[in-house]
Amino acid sequence: MSARKRYPSDLSDERWALIEPVITAWKAAHPSVSGHQGRYEMREIVNAILYQSRTGCQWDYLPHDLPPRSATYYYFAKWRDDGTDQTIHDLLRWQVRERAGRSEDPILVVLDTQSVHAAVNVPAGTTGKDPAKKVPGRKRGLAVDVLGLVIAVVVLAASAHENRAGTVLLDRVAAQTATVSKALVDQGFKNAVVAHGATLGIDVEIVERNPAERGFVPQAKRWVVERTYGILMLHRRLVRDYESRPTSSESRVYWAMTDVIARRLTDQTTPTWRDA
Repeated sequence: MSARKRYPSDLSDERWALIEPVITAWKAAHPSVSGHQGRYEMREIVNAILYQSRTGCQWDYLPHDLPPRSATYYYFAKWRDDGTDQTIHDLLRWQVRERAGRSEDPILVVLDTQSVHAAVNVPAGTTGKDPAKKVPGRKRGLAVDVLGLVIAVVVLAASAHENRAGTVLLDRVAAQTATVSKALVDQGFKNAVVAHGATLGIDVEIVERNPAERGFVPQAKRWVVERTYGILMLHRRLVRDYESRPTSSESRVYWAMTDVIARRLTDQTTPTWRDA
């Protein structure tokens, strides 16, 4: 790294050590045709991605002492398309679970969705209006384990029914883990999700809300997904959907959670933007 002033989002040496082996292996598998090693350090590329994740700035507003848009977006898009972003995230997630005395992959997951407004640059064909929450934009669906760690993510138009989000999430959970046998969902998900889960060997339970309760009341086990959404909101790039492609939105979730769990593994924290 150059001798520039550090940003709060920058990787520490300890956190970079967790990510660096995957990046180094990726670089070795993708050599330049000309043999050129690249002008920018890979650590600085990741720092630029994390800076944008935490601050929510536009590509052209990346600070001049970080790699420019051309270089940062090149790697962001490459890692999004070949799954390197998820590979990094999953390797760290496994370490967090093992550190907590759990197996690498969970048995139970919790599913939920969140509708967020879309920026003006987002293609209309990938957005819609959530009829229940009256939110125009996109719907972000998560499957998390009991620690609140992300197992799968999907981004759809906000107009998509919960059943659609639920079935896609279950498909991704089943494709990525062979251990999940139970899923908890709220009343927004219907019997179609339960039936689809059965075809995958996953018992889907719809957790009923107590009709006597008013306002937000945390539900046992299901509350962890709400906490995860709250943690993600500390990353300003996720407060609104700015991405042209839904797959880029999904990648943003993986990068945000990579930042969170890398800090958890190294016992490091950073001030939130609310404290700034």
